[in-house]
Amino acid sequence: MTHSVFIDGEAGTTGLQIRDRLLGREDIRLIQIDPARRKDAEARAEAFRTADVAILCLPDDAAREAVELTRDMDVRLIDASTAHRIDPDWVFGYAELAPEMREMIAQARFVSNPGCYSTGSIAMIAPLVAAGLIEENEALTINAVSGYTGGGKALIAEYEAGTAAPHFVYGLTQRHKHIPEIMTHGGLLIQPVFSPSVGNFAQGMAVQLPLHLDDERSIAGLHQALADHYAGQDFVQVVSADQIGARIDPTAMNGTNVMQISVHGDEDAGCANVIAVLDNLGKGASGAAVQNLNIMLGLPEGAGL
Repeated sequence: MTHSVFIDGEAGTTGLQIRDRLLGREDIRLIQIDPARRKDAEARAEAFRTADVAILCLPDDAAREAVELTRDMDVRLIDASTAHRIDPDWVFGYAELAPEMREMIAQARFVSNPGCYSTGSIAMIAPLVAAGLIEENEALTINAVSGYTGGGKALIAEYEAGTAAPHFVYGLTQRHKHIPEIMTHGGLLIQPVFSPSVGNFAQGMAVQLPLHLDDERSIAGLHQALADHYAGQDFVQVVSADQIGARIDPTAMNGTNVMQISVHGDEDAGCANVIAVLDNLGKGASGAAVQNLNIMLGLPEGAGL
């Protein structure tokens, strides 16, 4: 059986990566419209009507408009924007979050694709909150670095022109768009201090969660809680610090839909650092969207990945 899929916003960074993952698949028929008509409401409406699933790779306001445009249609939606990630009417598309998530995604009409930073953050925080190793009202900090493709076409152009700094920190007002979803789906009641940054590399991401240790929270305990949560998962791997080595490479998972999580630190110092590495355009964006699409259509979860 062939399923029809429309990518609304195919020309963007995420849309192009999703398209590349779907091209050539015999179980997917891509619905594409003339690039000159990509903002034509009538052409888009017709594409939505004929699609089984549409993937929205649009700015937030445009994604909300697309939802209204399809309100009376049968098409199911995956939204890669920030617009619906904490909307209770949408299923959050991180399949590894909890045992019931795959069934929820499979049955949903509306699925919100997680953000890149939030994927790494939630992947570490939610299991540790569930295990009682992080309190929901604990004050946390999250530090992260991403490749410049996460900033969209304008930032990509800066780096390609050589005019951007080799590394910069941003989001200094603590109003980053991923913070609400990190809190909601991570199970936090207190906003974490979030310090994102961009490095002079195209793809890849490392997200760090520093934690103090005590009698209840050890390095081994943190590792075991994460390993237990992700046991049997194909796309989230919990690996030992010895496997990683002394340096974390944020590009290590590039070109894959795999996220690796590891725990580092020193018991005597009472300090640990939980670190997630993923491709910001893979598990952090287009790879996750294809994974969610496969689940929604009842296809092998790793198809195209």
